[in-house]
Amino acid sequence: MTLIGIIIPALNPDQALICLTQDILTAHFALSQLVIVDDGSDAAHQPVFDQLTQLKNVPVTVLHNAHNLGKGAALKIGFQFFADHFPTTTGVATLDADGQHTVEALSNCLHSFAQCPDHLILGVRRFTNNVPFRSQFGNRLTSWLVRIIAHQTISDTQTGLRVIPMAYVRQLLHFTGDHFEFEFEMLLGAQRYQVKILEQPIPTIYIDGNQSSHFRVIHDSLAIYAQFFKFAASSLASFAVDIVLFEACLLLLRNSQLHSILIATLISRCLSAVVNYGLNRHLVFNRVGHQPLFKYATLFLSQMAASGYLTWGLTHFLAGYQSPIIPLLSKIVVDIMLFFISYRIQRDIIFSEVPSDVHL
Repeated sequence: MTLIGIIIPALNPDQALICLTQDILTAHFALSQLVIVDDGSDAAHQPVFDQLTQLKNVPVTVLHNAHNLGKGAALKIGFQFFADHFPTTTGVATLDADGQHTVEALSNCLHSFAQCPDHLILGVRRFTNNVPFRSQFGNRLTSWLVRIIAHQTISDTQTGLRVIPMAYVRQLLHFTGDHFEFEFEMLLGAQRYQVKILEQPIPTIYIDGNQSSHFRVIHDSLAIYAQFFKFAASSLASFAVDIVLFEACLLLLRNSQLHSILIATLISRCLSAVVNYGLNRHLVFNRVGHQPLFKYATLFLSQMAASGYLTWGLTHFLAGYQSPIIPLLSKIVVDIMLFFISYRIQRDIIFSEVPSDVHL
């Protein structure tokens, strides 16, 4: 039998949370526990949690954070609770506390999970003109990033309605994000842990233009994309060093034959790699990873060879244009392609917080 846990993170909730809780309890799910995490709500909203605490003979637990730690931190507190007290739970569902997720939508997601208990189920909304602009824009941007970085097409990356296999729940405890970026990292990390993602359509409900959302557009958006932006900045810095040295070497060698391109690539890539490794190790991935220098060196050699040969191949293909900047343009095109490949390898293997051979 599929045994389900439910987590609802809540910050300053209203009566919608009471109604949602009552609907869940009367839905007769195979429920191990419903955990509501009060993420530092103010005193004016404590009566809502008091009502939930007073419920008798029901599988409801209310956990309190003294201060607001963020949605990601609240979810991880709930995950830890299930790992410690209900380890036989098959999967954990997460919902938002503002009434945007109905019990019917949850039931549909749980039905999909029962058919595929090792999948991450996403309750995805349809985005029409009635959806607030900030929600449409944020989803389109994060969907594009997930498609580029993880090669996964996800129509609703910001949905809070998810059903997560318990094995993946335990891995999520090691993720570092504490705010809205945690849910984004959950999607990116799924492929690393060989967790397939399945979408389940749900109704699109926005209450008062989504004014109840605690998502801070600028601050939380920057947090979601922070690692990718830092990696891009690091790559841009080392890319500039690489390009300048590459062009300088070709000017000194005075030709664009294969051996000259390979020599220029070797010199420029070695020096730019020193810059890139230092920035990525200390600023982008926070010094995590097992034997990162050895792994980075392997990637560096492979990427250097690929850059050299692909640059020469593209230069040869475009030789008919007879322009002295063709080798440089070819290198730029090749290295942009290698940038996205390198990001995934460094994030998932070289600077991964857990060994790359851990699978579910």
